[in-house]
Amino acid sequence: MMPQNARPRAMTIAGSDSGGGAGIQADLKTFAALGIYGTSALTAITAQNTVAVTDVHEIPTATIAAQIDAILTDIGADAVKTGMLSSSAIIECVADSLQRHAALPGVARLVVDPVMVAKSGDSLLRQEAVSALVELLIPLAAVVTPNIPEAETLTGLSITGDDGMAEAARRIVDMGARAVVVKGGHREGPATDLYYDGTSFREFTAPRFDTPNTHGTGCTFASAVAAGLAQGLDTGDAVEQAKEFVTEAIRASFPIGGGHGPLHHFWAAERSG
Repeated sequence: MMPQNARPRAMTIAGSDSGGGAGIQADLKTFAALGIYGTSALTAITAQNTVAVTDVHEIPTATIAAQIDAILTDIGADAVKTGMLSSSAIIECVADSLQRHAALPGVARLVVDPVMVAKSGDSLLRQEAVSALVELLIPLAAVVTPNIPEAETLTGLSITGDDGMAEAARRIVDMGARAVVVKGGHREGPATDLYYDGTSFREFTAPRFDTPNTHGTGCTFASAVAAGLAQGLDTGDAVEQAKEFVTEAIRASFPIGGGHGPLHHFWAAERSG
């Protein structure tokens, strides 16, 4: 049990981005910016910058499980977020590890970001792993946060409008997730995300900014949702907070490297200072 007045804790289970814009680096920045004590279980090391992923080294599953066990048996977590889980073996390892600690309330506050492709276009999820994600991890999720291409891969739908987003959301909840946010960043016009909790829909809309600095947007959004859950927000309010956080982080972004630069995770501290 978390000591009274202790800082909320969140754990990210994801890959490392050597460029610092996505992956566990973005997750930990997000946690810190939102007042959360962040921990991490590394699933892969990527050689990555703003233009490409040039190498991927998967962490052995025994080491992934050991990291999760080490964190949850001592520090604990008030929410958990998964990101890059590149193979079915890694997905099975993570699902099994979380189920071993299912008695911890934070494990039930699981945010699954079904990371499939890097901003550079490089694949981060093997095709054979999609079914494992659907069968083993999504049923454990408090909320799943796919973008439109990821939602299409998960559901087999071709999403072309509002009705398609809604149907994809229904199908993902039918897979066992308690809620889903289908992100609308790949559509034209304002960036509108569709939230569904199995009962009702909510839309979250923000302006779209003309900037290439969007590397790590999905990681940051899912981590911000996990941060909200760790703070005790209900899922819909956690999503609303995450939407605002990411919108402002994109608005305040700055160019790094020659491709898709990162968000500015500490925009609030800079403005207040």
